[in-house]
Amino acid sequence: MTVENFQALIANVTGQIQDRPLDKQLEAFLNERFPPGSPEFEAIAAACRDAVAAGWMCEREHGGIKFGRVVKPCPEIHGFSVDVVEMSDVVGPQHAHPNGEIDMIMPLEGDAKFDGHGAGWFVYGPGSVHRPTVSGGRAYVLYLLPQGAIEFTRAAA
Repeated sequence: MTVENFQALIANVTGQIQDRPLDKQLEAFLNERFPPGSPEFEAIAAACRDAVAAGWMCEREHGGIKFGRVVKPCPEIHGFSVDVVEMSDVVGPQHAHPNGEIDMIMPLEGDAKFDGHGAGWFVYGPGSVHRPTVSGGRAYVLYLLPQGAIEFTRAAA
């Protein structure tokens, strides 16, 4: 698995969602069109496992979270960036999504859930804020950010 091959897998998804608003209808579309167990979902999940094993994905670590930006926003993936994190029973840093965030949740061990959601797709709309949390096990979470926009914020005291 190379970055170029991985980018091509992602382009199959982003090409079908590039002009859609980031909302619950998009989430439903992704879970219907690319559900866990589908060839596309499983190919991306396998690519993540292979890339992590090869050392070029999730190559950095902080606070028990392995992470890394895999692809910067570019025309080939319709202006999205791609980041992948590996989390295990941990709460990540609070951040905002100026343009929204599309999450692909891939449980690896246990009954891992990302922000309360199991395997599949979850969409945060523009302007949303959260502290990413994986509970019940270990998971990869791939997130697509329109124009790569993310803002790390401080949690309210």
